[in-house]
Amino acid sequence: MSTIDLIAGGAQAAGAADQNDLKPALKFITCGSVDDGKSTLIGRLLVDSRAVLQDHLAGVQRGGETDLALLTDGLSAEREQGITIDVAYRYFATEHRKFIIGDAPGHEQYTRNMVTAASSADAAVVLVDATKLDWKNPQLELLPQTRRHSLLVNLLRVPTIVFAVNKLDAVEDSTLAFNNIHAALGAFAEAAKIPVQATVPVSALKGHNVVDALPGWCGYAGPSLLELLEHLPATHAEANESFAFPVQWVEKFSSSSDTSQGRRVFWGRVATCGVQAGQTVTVLPSGQTAVVAQVLNHARQPKAIAAGHSAGIVLDREVDVSRGDWLLAPDTFTPSRELSVTIAWMDDEPLVAGRVYWALHGHRWVKAKVRRIVHKLDVNTLAEEDASELPPNAIGHIQLSLQEPLATLPYARSRILGSLVLVDTASHKTSGAALIL
Repeated sequence: MSTIDLIAGGAQAAGAADQNDLKPALKFITCGSVDDGKSTLIGRLLVDSRAVLQDHLAGVQRGGETDLALLTDGLSAEREQGITIDVAYRYFATEHRKFIIGDAPGHEQYTRNMVTAASSADAAVVLVDATKLDWKNPQLELLPQTRRHSLLVNLLRVPTIVFAVNKLDAVEDSTLAFNNIHAALGAFAEAAKIPVQATVPVSALKGHNVVDALPGWCGYAGPSLLELLEHLPATHAEANESFAFPVQWVEKFSSSSDTSQGRRVFWGRVATCGVQAGQTVTVLPSGQTAVVAQVLNHARQPKAIAAGHSAGIVLDREVDVSRGDWLLAPDTFTPSRELSVTIAWMDDEPLVAGRVYWALHGHRWVKAKVRRIVHKLDVNTLAEEDASELPPNAIGHIQLSLQEPLATLPYARSRILGSLVLVDTASHKTSGAALIL
């Protein structure tokens, strides 16, 4: 190949990269029941989009065949047991878009890991294994973990949900199987009020309809899974709510006094709205007010910062601000000690009324007492049942009493201000993900 050809090829690649940068990266997760093919699907996406180096590919050969699941299952325990335990993140890009994939575990005992991944995802691909279902039956029942993961990603306000019916190459009549499973998923989603973007037939092992469309397969005439993902919207920053900023780190003595005027700099990520010099803020919990003297970006350059981006805030006077405090727009939030929340319970011990946990809101820790269990959701019938406790992996509605007031919004309005994490005070294990109603 000549030097001219190399330069031309480099220019084309640069042009594609520039096009890529115009569209924000899509962060999506794969979830569903155990052994439904989530890791294999991600491996197929990586291999067929040419995002895997040859030496890495050679390292996942088993008996002359490529074990695609090993491209994401990196822990030794995962490879020994053949399961996914922790969330594995992988990055790849096509000519049209960049992607960050989270491979979430399917086992019930690792539901907390799946919830963590879903809380920041733009989209969720819920896999359904056709071979595990009574696919010949038009009234077939879905697996409980398929239903649970679908409910969880909907509760967590993942903007786009896609069902991918996998392993259709392993059934006798793939068209009949897809039609019946598609109908069952549609009925479940309608009953649970889950908005579904699409239901796509795939074979992660064979590569059918994953990267390249297979027209007419299973009677499906839509785009491949990757083509669908390339056109999904990314999550928009919460720019329409009042300003809120959780303080993550306090730079006590700045070495660059030319930018911070020798005052402390409060660093964090702008949760909602935006921040610029001259606006007034209130500090929670102290209630003191101050004016923003300067806003610094990640490169310590003075600049107004929009929601979703990191910022350093310098105030016009020294006030009591520590890690975990919030800077808020004045007179727009009403801090409260009483919260009604939907909770995904992830502890091994059941949730009972009267227990006290640490609650993490932003970077602020407060004690929270479970005042009452209102009901538990039956993931099979979607009925709300009376309950005296919530077992592991249950979803329910509870009421919390906080030791100190927090400034919150309903989760339906803000994924950041409307969420809490409950942590066991003794073991320090993550016990539950709470969504404020």
